[in-house]
Amino acid sequence: MDRTSSQSSSSDSPSRDNKVLSIECFRGSSKSDEWTSDMLQTGDIVEELRVGGSANSLIRFKSPFKNGKSGVNKILQEAYKKKDTSILVRVRRGIDEFVELQCCIVPNDLSGSKKSYVLRSIIDPNYLVGFLDRTEAECFQLQATRTSRMVNELTSTRVQDGFVSYPWERRMQELLSVPNSSNFISILLLPKASDRVASRYNDVEDTLARANAWLNAAQASGISGETASSTVNTGSLSDLCNIANASLYGFEDYHGVDIGVVRAIRLWYAPMGGEFSIEIKLKDDDTKLGFAISRTEEGFIFISSSVIDEGKENSPATRSGLSNLYKLATDTSRLLVVSRISNQRVLPWMVSSTGAIRCYDTVSLSQKLSLHRHTKVPILLHVFLWERAMTTSSVESKKPTPLSPSVLPLPREVQLAHHPNEKQIQPLSCEGSDSGDINISNSSQPTQLERGAAGDV
Repeated sequence: MDRTSSQSSSSDSPSRDNKVLSIECFRGSSKSDEWTSDMLQTGDIVEELRVGGSANSLIRFKSPFKNGKSGVNKILQEAYKKKDTSILVRVRRGIDEFVELQCCIVPNDLSGSKKSYVLRSIIDPNYLVGFLDRTEAECFQLQATRTSRMVNELTSTRVQDGFVSYPWERRMQELLSVPNSSNFISILLLPKASDRVASRYNDVEDTLARANAWLNAAQASGISGETASSTVNTGSLSDLCNIANASLYGFEDYHGVDIGVVRAIRLWYAPMGGEFSIEIKLKDDDTKLGFAISRTEEGFIFISSSVIDEGKENSPATRSGLSNLYKLATDTSRLLVVSRISNQRVLPWMVSSTGAIRCYDTVSLSQKLSLHRHTKVPILLHVFLWERAMTTSSVESKKPTPLSPSVLPLPREVQLAHHPNEKQIQPLSCEGSDSGDINISNSSQPTQLERGAAGDV
């Protein structure tokens, strides 16, 4: 059904000064085709409106439209009340170019009036257009300046930002090797006090040099760590001591008293091959664990000895594959560093202003492992790997086996000379000793490992 409203005119040929119904774009498209010819643009002259979703209910309104914008808004309001919101808009661009766009009728939230309605594109819901009364000359002028309008739109358009939800808990459970615990490793080095009363501290360069020396010493002793980055933490000394494992800290001046600010260095590092978990399951007849632990001068806990049962699987260390992995480490002059016990980190994490390294006590670790054996609760160890290829080629199996040189070549720059001296930590042989004891080094020279019994585990 066609409904054409007559518009009074003083002559048979309409003048370009007569008002016509034109398109006004309220909200641009989120797609790249916003300025293509098949999208409605500001200044397009409306020739026809087809309201209705089916052929039986289709109602056509052709130009000229009675009462212009207000008359069309009334048409849209009636259709919206009848829940007949489907509409096709046919516009004219220039003299003989026509474009059609399928839309739906929605209330105009931008105007603040409940009786105002606009059209939303079916193809792109972000594209919103309305109607405006203009002269035909104004419409042609807008159409002619399409390029300049695009340039102005480009200049005025700002990239929007906002907050979106993210499934943190699920990601932290599913995508981390240890749920809710990161793989990032760091140690905080406080500046060294330059006097006995700790009133003055060395500069950042000195702290950086100590961080560098600590990492180099750890690598030279067989720790498979590589530097990621170092950052500067600024704050009062007491604050920095308290935030070694904290994420938020601050300092302030109380009543004009200068607290004093120092700059500490946080050294970030990572094992070359990542962390690997080993579950040591215990049996009722297990009297020993089959491995010994010690601590390096830099504060790292490592497996200092382990026995491989020839043709047998008596000890828990042998059954779990820890003994074979230990042998791989010693064959390549590496230390098998323990990074976690029961998912708790046991790595050094802070250096005080006196130069002392805060790390975990091997006696308490020995007691914890002993309790595991007595209660038959499985032990979950995480160790540092020294080659990324080992994660997929070797230690995925239950029992690690030595890798051939073709599978696991050591680069020359990371190969360590196998010459024991007084400053190199060397894993001790297990011959002639009880391999089941957890042993620690308690000597005055931490780089020399001794086999002093620390517990029956």
